[in-house]
Amino acid sequence: MSIGSNSPEDERPFPDVSEENRPSVGRALKQARIAAGLTVDDISGSTRVRIAIVHAIEADDFAPCGGDVYARGHIRTLAKAVGLDPEPLLAQFAADHGGGRPAPTPAAPLFEAERIRPERRGPNWTAAMVAAIVVVIGFVGFTAFKGGGDDAKQSVAEGPAPSTSKPVSPTPKESKPDKTPGPSDSAIAAAPQDKVTVQVSAVNGRSWISAKDHNGRMLFDGLLKKGESKTFQDNSKINLILGDAGAIQLYVNGKKIEDQFRPGAVERLTYTKGDPEVG
Repeated sequence: MSIGSNSPEDERPFPDVSEENRPSVGRALKQARIAAGLTVDDISGSTRVRIAIVHAIEADDFAPCGGDVYARGHIRTLAKAVGLDPEPLLAQFAADHGGGRPAPTPAAPLFEAERIRPERRGPNWTAAMVAAIVVVIGFVGFTAFKGGGDDAKQSVAEGPAPSTSKPVSPTPKESKPDKTPGPSDSAIAAAPQDKVTVQVSAVNGRSWISAKDHNGRMLFDGLLKKGESKTFQDNSKINLILGDAGAIQLYVNGKKIEDQFRPGAVERLTYTKGDPEVG
């Protein structure tokens, strides 16, 4: 007796054409990272997303992110770091995870504690001092009113005795503001010839940047917001990684770098005392 519906050929899974044509969120991020010539350590260093979480996301395991809200934030950050548009990936993530509604995360007690903490107030010493002064004045006035007789009349005729006590709270003299000017970006124009000086300005948007000196010591590693600038100086060499080079304007040893970087492109640059020429 043969059962046609249970034949081995019918039990073989059909190929998922849509899955083949559209890579998963993690696979798309991994392919873009490899195409950009970046390692997981590079991505973790420039975005401050832990290495274990980067590996998990590239394997489409979003549980270590701590919830959909954090997962979407990590996807957006990693996509920008590898030069991808994050919006299609976020839409795909939302479709794959039930609309992208955030699940409760263990971080909620921490945020609740942060909201409660400012409500803990100490004693209001100012109010206590004002109340004490009012009580003293009331007591003195009551005693003077109750005194009567010649002593009272004499005190009225002679008037109040001059007070010899010093003011409780003398008005402090206004301190003159420090007019010493801080270092300005114009100092770039007078960059010393025996050093390499690099100014990084986010003129077209924000970008993650990483800067190291010639010994590999980290000078800066973080997000440079639009309109912000950072200046780095070393005796011989500055190494840069720009997460979105198209948003950055560079001045090296007082001269503007005219290279036209593509928006979203990750650039690795090295500058020395003899530049502006990319090392």
